[in-house]
Amino acid sequence: MKDGFVRVASMTPKVTVADVRANLEAVKVLMKEAYDKGAAIVSFPELVLTGYTCNDLFLQKKLLDEAKKALVELKEYSSEFPGTLFFIGLPLQVKSKLYNVVAAVKDGEICGFTTKKYIPNYGEFYEARWFNPGPVKGDFIEFGEDYIPFSNELCYKFSNFEDLIVGVEICEDLWTVNPPSTSMVTVQGASLIVNASASNELIGKANYRKSLVSSTSARLLCAYVYTSAGEGESTQDIVFSGHNIIAENGSVLAESKRFSGESIYADIDVEKLVAERRRMSTFRANEDRSADFAAIINLDEIRKLDLELNRFYDKAPFVPSDKEERDARCEEILNIQSYGLKKRLEHTHSKSAVIGISGGLDSTLALLVTARAFDLLGLDRKGITCVTMPGFGTTDRTYSNAVLLTKKLGCSLREISIVDAVRQHFHDINHDESVHDVTYENSQARERTQLLMDIANQTAGLVIGTGDLSELALGWATYNGDHMSMYAVNVSIPKTLVRHLVRFYADTCKEEELSRVLLDVLDTPVSPELLPPDKDGKIAQKTEDLVGPYELHDFFLYHMLRFGMTPKKLFRIAKLAFAEEIKENTYSDAIIYKWLRTFTWRFFAQQFKRSCLPDGPKVGSVAVSPRGDLRMPSDASSHIWMLELDELKEELGIE
Repeated sequence: MKDGFVRVASMTPKVTVADVRANLEAVKVLMKEAYDKGAAIVSFPELVLTGYTCNDLFLQKKLLDEAKKALVELKEYSSEFPGTLFFIGLPLQVKSKLYNVVAAVKDGEICGFTTKKYIPNYGEFYEARWFNPGPVKGDFIEFGEDYIPFSNELCYKFSNFEDLIVGVEICEDLWTVNPPSTSMVTVQGASLIVNASASNELIGKANYRKSLVSSTSARLLCAYVYTSAGEGESTQDIVFSGHNIIAENGSVLAESKRFSGESIYADIDVEKLVAERRRMSTFRANEDRSADFAAIINLDEIRKLDLELNRFYDKAPFVPSDKEERDARCEEILNIQSYGLKKRLEHTHSKSAVIGISGGLDSTLALLVTARAFDLLGLDRKGITCVTMPGFGTTDRTYSNAVLLTKKLGCSLREISIVDAVRQHFHDINHDESVHDVTYENSQARERTQLLMDIANQTAGLVIGTGDLSELALGWATYNGDHMSMYAVNVSIPKTLVRHLVRFYADTCKEEELSRVLLDVLDTPVSPELLPPDKDGKIAQKTEDLVGPYELHDFFLYHMLRFGMTPKKLFRIAKLAFAEEIKENTYSDAIIYKWLRTFTWRFFAQQFKRSCLPDGPKVGSVAVSPRGDLRMPSDASSHIWMLELDELKEELGIE
């Protein structure tokens, strides 16, 4: 699969205890199914060829011989499924000792035997009666005419997929204080861990199991494929449900319904995992290995298919979809913003704040945050000076909302028209007022910022910045205009999240008139209002008509900065995330491509504005502060990204 994805399958056949031939046929059926569905890594349960519940039958030579024969047959059968790696559990006798192992089978060969490291012998488990723990140091064992790697820390890598390294655990290994997967990841760089398991059901155990798999994948920054025994195992004392789980960095991508025999599939984004590891300086694969055994087995190519991705991508990655979680997130963010500003006001001994209030979303959020900060400090909200500065593009609607919002929050209001001052400026620089170019627009933005700074000097206060993360990513701000402030409370809030924060405040403020104003602000088109209104007095300059939909830009921003995704991959996953909008003809390939190209070009070209941002609080995992998350040269070239976009354009056949 292209773009760093690999499809994995977790499969639990119905077994017959001690009937190896029946189990062999059941495994064969699922091997073909997995291959037909595009899986490249396929995991079966612990001891699947015999059944986990054979008990003292594991001591019978006949059972062990049949399991060995079945594995040889599966080895040969695997050649019908080129490029696919299968993990199959069985008991294996080596030098008169019995081991619980998982065989890695690919392209007609047995690639390695992973031995179970921790043998449970408590409660309902008494495996130590039959099995030995794997050797401390790996070895090679004779199997037929071959010598096969034999260890409890084997990993597998592929000649055509550098970042995919697969490690194997067996059941109890995961549940211990020091699981083998830790060293597989930190020493050998494993990005995917397979666990062949036989985990019985007890009240509450399923939730713990799911939590354990999920948290392990998060702790190790890996994908984790957990495959457990199910129907057909003996129910003499315990019951197995076939609870299969596939997780990636803390997120459960697929989970089987228990007691269903369901096979599950997921497309693991290996590139994303490796990008996260690059980003986290505390994650480092330890190359110093004292053991002389080659723990990484080099294999030929893994199959790569151009498949339709079996993944979900949220079109609003900054915004939780669940309302209860979203409300809790909004409250937390407002607290981070407010306490950040509270500290800055305390440090500067300021009892005054100055905000340019436009009646738009960003300045509204900044004002709400400032009001909360003043409340935390026990300061009179009259110390918040809201300045409305009507210009050539100001409409009655936004002006009215700015005035009402200020009054309802109990702040001070100053109205200063910038029209005469800007006209004087046009005269001074010999600019024709009828020419509505960038000079026309930016002159207004800089005049407003000058007024705010000077009023802050008058009142011994701070100018509170209103610009948001999305605008900074696109450079949609006037340099040394609305780009500048003394503390920028919205600096890491994307536009899609700003809306929800204002909505949350409207829903929870318990003031009907204030809520009504906030809801009207939410309904107002996003605009800098730097161009004259239309003939009906309505906003003529709509930001999203000019730079593109913020929902697309926020999606691109999240996945590019958070996981280093390439333009082609961004386009691919955007089509998945916005499938409904594509179906409704809101977006097309050409539209998504157009705005992806705009985003990429602007992101690079506008870095100089982000290189000198004022202070402001970080609230999420994506931020652009030059002192924190984004240390990027202002003159970095976008050339290789734009070349890939050119290739994409040609592939799509877009004019």
